[in-house]
Amino acid sequence: MIGFDYGTSNCAVGVMENNSPKLLSLGDHGRYISSTLYAPSRDVIVNWLHKNLSESEQKNFQLQRQHQLQKGKNTLRELTLDGYPTDLSFGQQALNNYLQEPDEGYYIKSPKSFLGASGLLPQQIDLFEDIVAAMMSNVKNLTEESLGRSVTQTVIGRPINFQGLRGEKSNLQALKILTNAAKRVGFKDVEFQFEPVAAGFEYEASLTQETKVLIVDIGGGTTDCSMLLMGPKQAKSADRNTDLLSHSGERVGGNDFDIAFALKGLMPSFGLNSLLKTGKPMPSNSFWQAMAINNINDQTEFYSATNARFLAQLIRDAEQPALLSRLLTVQKQKLSYRVVNAAEQTKIALTDQSEQLIDLSDIDEGLNVQLNRDDFAVACKRELNSIATLMKDAITQANCQPDVVFVTGGTAKSPILNKFLQDQFANTEIVIGDHFGSVTAGLTRWAQTIYR
Repeated sequence: MIGFDYGTSNCAVGVMENNSPKLLSLGDHGRYISSTLYAPSRDVIVNWLHKNLSESEQKNFQLQRQHQLQKGKNTLRELTLDGYPTDLSFGQQALNNYLQEPDEGYYIKSPKSFLGASGLLPQQIDLFEDIVAAMMSNVKNLTEESLGRSVTQTVIGRPINFQGLRGEKSNLQALKILTNAAKRVGFKDVEFQFEPVAAGFEYEASLTQETKVLIVDIGGGTTDCSMLLMGPKQAKSADRNTDLLSHSGERVGGNDFDIAFALKGLMPSFGLNSLLKTGKPMPSNSFWQAMAINNINDQTEFYSATNARFLAQLIRDAEQPALLSRLLTVQKQKLSYRVVNAAEQTKIALTDQSEQLIDLSDIDEGLNVQLNRDDFAVACKRELNSIATLMKDAITQANCQPDVVFVTGGTAKSPILNKFLQDQFANTEIVIGDHFGSVTAGLTRWAQTIYR
């Protein structure tokens, strides 16, 4: 049995060892593998997955995806004849392959962000299930190599609400995709646990008395808050429903911080906030669409031929056409992930330093942008306020104040966020957990509880 954090930003796996959770090293990726996938063509993902399934699953899969498998087979033949690689890559290697040739191949980051999206066609749902299954298959294989044995039982983390506009219908759609993908790659028993609750389980192991804990999990795609009654007595129970005093969650996470930072910190160098020759402000919609890497519809619109013609017209109408030409370069060369990744790396760098110079000379010669912590705070004001609202909602629902605020998630490392939280809870103890490992450790503990 394993705890499996299939995260928006990273994936991690835990096992129990000497009654404590241990995060496994997943080959060359270490304990955390980025939630990314790169394929030389989108059409060949289904073929890679088919090849890596068990013999019995291969037969079922072949019946269900016969047309897609044949299409992928034809694409693989063309790639081979042209001398291109045909394998999939994951984690950092996937990002490296994308950055080498952004306008070639198929790159996806954080597919978990799309699983609850509304309006998905059946073939789009099939594609996302294949993508998730391929990533899970890779992680499962790495896990079994590390352990030297097969794993068939897992607890997978889930946000309170997946990113989607249809409430519980979005949640059910996402859970169905995750369940189907997990069972397809060989997990016989699949259970889910709320990510903030899981993070709390790990903190609970350190408690010596009953404590009201507000858990704030700032993940890659969502922020989830849970008020839990925790302590040595509660930790022994396999049914925690009565201990769960409140829940709140929303689509605001690390990816949203990166997108906001890219939009407000970097896009001015691409023409955002500039003027048309008429003196009117530059239309801003294309800038937002360019950076909205977690929105299928926005990205589809940005990369459309219609939008390319629109941007060409904007260049002719712009007071500073050279700036708009950079945005057209992003559009033509499919560089949205490149720009948002630059913002993400800057966010990470600002954890230890107060400012950072960003080199974007591969987009336009000599293009460098200097950003600092204040720029990040201003760019992400909306996201910070959303997190404050979620915390207040959880407290209101629970009808009590927390004794402790426990914070986890990669974005929690930011000094800007730490200061913000201190301002919100001036008189309450704030505990910062393992920024990436708390959820995985808690899922692992829960796996032991329900499967033993």
